[in-house]
Amino acid sequence: MSRIANASIEIPLDVEVSVDGARISIRGRYGSLILSVHPDVDILQENTSLKASARNNAKQSFALAGTTRALLNNMVIGVSQGFEKKLSLFGVGYRAKAQGNNLDLTLGFSHPVQYKLPEGIKAITPSQTEIVVSGADKQLVGQVAADIRMYRPPEPYKGKGIRYIDEHVARKEAKKK
Repeated sequence: MSRIANASIEIPLDVEVSVDGARISIRGRYGSLILSVHPDVDILQENTSLKASARNNAKQSFALAGTTRALLNNMVIGVSQGFEKKLSLFGVGYRAKAQGNNLDLTLGFSHPVQYKLPEGIKAITPSQTEIVVSGADKQLVGQVAADIRMYRPPEPYKGKGIRYIDEHVARKEAKKK
């Protein structure tokens, strides 16, 4: 069984944490995030640290305490440093352009694709074939990157499509006559 809930979370100086019953609000320079905690989990705030613990000895309570601790740690990192995912476009004529709250994608369809970014997420395009999705919420950054990737996932024969920067696409050999 994992003991991740036993580790405390160190709070940086520029991060403000407020615990209000089962609601935790964390605010930093990259934004603010709120988490509702399960009733089986206690959150203890000391001077510069947070600690999650199970209220009873049930197996589910220990699991929830570890999950809550991981979520809180990701929130603290997100509001203090932020998270980002990098995507790359492979294919002739595949382009991306960030315009305010929209991401315009040209992916070989008969029409351009416009993706509206959710609140708290920013996307920049350093070049026409690169997209950098960033924000404070780790789950939302990953979901937005996955949604963008799903418009044209990489295909195994030519490798065309949208892929993560560190993703390896297993290539297949073309069919022979």
